[in-house]
Amino acid sequence: MGQVVTQARFRFTRSPLLLIVGLAFCVGVLCVCFMASVLLGAAEIDSQTVWQAIFQFNGSTEHLIIRTVRMPRAILAVVVGAALAVAGAITQGLTRNALAAPDILGINAGAALAMVLTIFLRVSDRNVWFAFGGAAIATLTVYWLGSMGRTGLTPLKLVIAGSALAYLLNSLMYGLLILNQRTLDEIRFWLAGSLAGQDIAGMLPILPYILAGLLGSLALSRQLTLLSLGEDVAQGLGLQTTWVKVAAAIVVVLLAGSAVALAGPISFVGLVVPHVVRFSVGVDYRWILPYAMITGGILLSLSDLAARLVIPPQELPVGIMTALVGAPFFIYLARSRIKQ
Repeated sequence: MGQVVTQARFRFTRSPLLLIVGLAFCVGVLCVCFMASVLLGAAEIDSQTVWQAIFQFNGSTEHLIIRTVRMPRAILAVVVGAALAVAGAITQGLTRNALAAPDILGINAGAALAMVLTIFLRVSDRNVWFAFGGAAIATLTVYWLGSMGRTGLTPLKLVIAGSALAYLLNSLMYGLLILNQRTLDEIRFWLAGSLAGQDIAGMLPILPYILAGLLGSLALSRQLTLLSLGEDVAQGLGLQTTWVKVAAAIVVVLLAGSAVALAGPISFVGLVVPHVVRFSVGVDYRWILPYAMITGGILLSLSDLAARLVIPPQELPVGIMTALVGAPFFIYLARSRIKQ
């Protein structure tokens, strides 16, 4: 009887045809956002010039702006948004905690501190492996802190431990920056979360890790769905929960570390997007993860576009725009959880 109930819960909660149509619609919206990100900016460039810059590059100023500034930025918004959203969806599935996300649990802060340390010590120029190391150490630390006590690991203790760790790591990071003005000047914009100043050459070494993380998440989608039903249920169905958790944690470290290395510690994308997607498509991670990839790209593209256009010709870090959306959403979630 229990297995029948579990299988019923595991079925699609929406019509597969409707989900496919919805996914195609989201892809269309993402394409529109991408083109808007390339077309719009401080410099007014018409669509014909944009087309020529992509396919008939002649080295003019307008073509250079499209090729070296706007195109890399538009690609970065899609890639980083997808990485953060999927990392957040996996984190919430692993912990079965609506408030969980890489930035809330201190994972992004660990990666950012590691990157700042490399610049402060002149070890390397924001090497992605240091971001992975910082994210991994933060993940293990928050799990250890959340598991302390007689009650063991609980969703509430995990969020409290993650928030405390994030504050500690951020304090250490800003303490280092106060000691070294040069380091602060180099990465001030990056610290607030920014897509500016990154070119294709700088992105290429990190993109394979994001691709590996996204493909790994899709490979784990069925196992994550079972795990989200409860560890006892998953084990009863023969799932090796320990290995699934380890593999999923590695995927989160890859995605969060890569995103921080590319664009800084952008907040709330990993918190907001999975909730929006889950409300739309149900509890099956075979649909949650593809939708999260696309919706994350849409959210970060729109946020970056708003950051560029709100006070032209100046621009704001994209992390400020995502915080304006995510902070009220986090407060709403926290209040709803307390009422429960």
